[in-house]
Amino acid sequence: MTKIDLTDSLEKIPVKIFPDSGSGSVFVARQIAALIKEKEAKGKKPVIGLATGSSPKTLYAELVRMHKEEGLSFKNVITFNLDQYYPMDKDALQSYHYFMRKNLFEQTDIDPSNYHLPDGMIPKDKVKEHCLSYEKQIEDAGGLDMQILGIGVNGHIGFNEPGSSINSKTRLISLDNSTRIANAYEFGNMTQVPRMAITMGINTILKSKKVILMAWGQTKAPVIKKAVEDIDTEDLPASLLQNHDDCIFVIDETCASELTRIKSPWLTGECEWTNSMIKRAVVNLALKLNKPVLSLTNIDYNDNGLSDLLVDRGDAYEINLQVYYLLRDSITGWPGGKVSEYRTNHPERNEPFPKKVVLFSPHPDDDIISMGGTFMRLHDQGHDVHVAYQTSGNIAVTDEFVTRFIDFAVGFESMFDIDETKSKNILDEATAFLKIKKTSEKDTEAIRAIKGLIRRCEAKATCKYVGLKNEQIHFMNLPFYETGTIEKNPMGEADVQKTIDLLNEIKPQQIYCAGDFADPHGTHKVCFDVVIEALKRIKNESTQFTTHDSQLTTHWISDCWLWLYKGAWQEWDITEIEMAIPMSPDQVVKKRHGIFIHQSQKDSVPFQGSDDREFWQRAEERNANTAQLYARLGLTQYAAMEAFVRWEF
Repeated sequence: MTKIDLTDSLEKIPVKIFPDSGSGSVFVARQIAALIKEKEAKGKKPVIGLATGSSPKTLYAELVRMHKEEGLSFKNVITFNLDQYYPMDKDALQSYHYFMRKNLFEQTDIDPSNYHLPDGMIPKDKVKEHCLSYEKQIEDAGGLDMQILGIGVNGHIGFNEPGSSINSKTRLISLDNSTRIANAYEFGNMTQVPRMAITMGINTILKSKKVILMAWGQTKAPVIKKAVEDIDTEDLPASLLQNHDDCIFVIDETCASELTRIKSPWLTGECEWTNSMIKRAVVNLALKLNKPVLSLTNIDYNDNGLSDLLVDRGDAYEINLQVYYLLRDSITGWPGGKVSEYRTNHPERNEPFPKKVVLFSPHPDDDIISMGGTFMRLHDQGHDVHVAYQTSGNIAVTDEFVTRFIDFAVGFESMFDIDETKSKNILDEATAFLKIKKTSEKDTEAIRAIKGLIRRCEAKATCKYVGLKNEQIHFMNLPFYETGTIEKNPMGEADVQKTIDLLNEIKPQQIYCAGDFADPHGTHKVCFDVVIEALKRIKNESTQFTTHDSQLTTHWISDCWLWLYKGAWQEWDITEIEMAIPMSPDQVVKKRHGIFIHQSQKDSVPFQGSDDREFWQRAEERNANTAQLYARLGLTQYAAMEAFVRWEF
């Protein structure tokens, strides 16, 4: 008898999951290429609806590669973009006209007369007529053969916000506040984000012969789950795609994390009960029922879809104990191990002690924000801790803060009668530029250097606050970051080589790295990729052993562990945590004061994403929540906890 696969049985829209955005984008690019070639063979022009935002960037990069390396031609392709801010000049940096030209159109052979976008500068009394004309253009082209979509955290597609009618067509709409907050990183601050946009309607999108929606990352996971598993409703516009005959969602593994087949696979069919799967099932059950793990009963398991686990592993009492011990053993006050302790189940090795430690910080404050308590413990417990600041972080300094420091520098030189000729010229030029600088205009090299220096001084002061010496502080200034704009370059050879050189110089036994890919600018992900690539190369080069004094010795990397922390945007799911470092109330306050040293990032921070809390508030609430979750599960109640997951490289 053929076994029926029920894995995706709760999903009302087909979902294809890829390891990362790159492989997912390659799949979508091939779908587009196949359409172009199919239409070309029939002597017809393909009509494709395009999206903007962060999701399709890797798609357009792959299409450009296919054009340059594989000869994919766009000469006969007709495109219509989903939307445009209103009002918005087509040459503004945040304009979708500019986005499309930069990321696709100007790098391919598409005929400029064949691509169409809503006009963000048309007079308001002409907008309705313009929208009707846009619909007519699509219709005259033969209708959309394929529509590419992204999705907002509130479920919008295009700029069709919650409440948009399934019958809606191209129109001027008012942007939801959550959308404006989410897009504020493109503008510097909320006040500069337009309040309106012109967008294709949901009816227009549904008329497309094929629809492909792309989504990447943890932040989109909850809305993807709702869109494909819950009922279709105008309150969640993406869910209306359930009514389309040929629609597919293309997502990465982190974005798929909330789907039932991933989060609770035991509810969709047979499940292999590994220790990690048991931990996830039991912890989620305990939190759902608001019970400590050790209080769960056989009835609780049976009533909540876990009867198979009882059949496989026996009585609830024994399963509860297994999970309780896994949680208990993840808690330690000694992140570098404890030489006098003989716990065989300690998260870290007790030997060697002390350890050489490298803490990679993507921005100049991620170290103290994300793992400040652990950072201080490692130093206080005698380990040789080095901090590697991977980027300058210069775009996250406001112009007003630069002006403040320029005034200080001028006053300092005047007060102490210092020869100020050269520096005065630099400062005068910077001041003059800032007076005429346009919104989100790229800073001059001098101003970027000043902003970088401000952040470097704050980072150095934080390290001194913890107790580090100058030789333990490393400013890498990875080249990929230094574009002067929000959009960064891909990881390059120079980034990897700098990282390899630093690691080979320090030869650490323990590394901490940011594993938080919810960073809206993408910097954390690139920094992570750089570290992983560097470690892979070092490991490949270490396969040969050397002899010294007739004794066989191994390369340092064979005795090195990598721990991942998460940043200011999110925390590890409690079922994933492998090392939890508890913090007392005094340690929480000490960490807060360390974060306060980064004055340029306090009160008003540009490009901070959809969360308007200050970074110290995000960190404290996240750390307190982790501690509360452990307490709810029946473990000791701490004031706060920092969490880590070990990465096998």
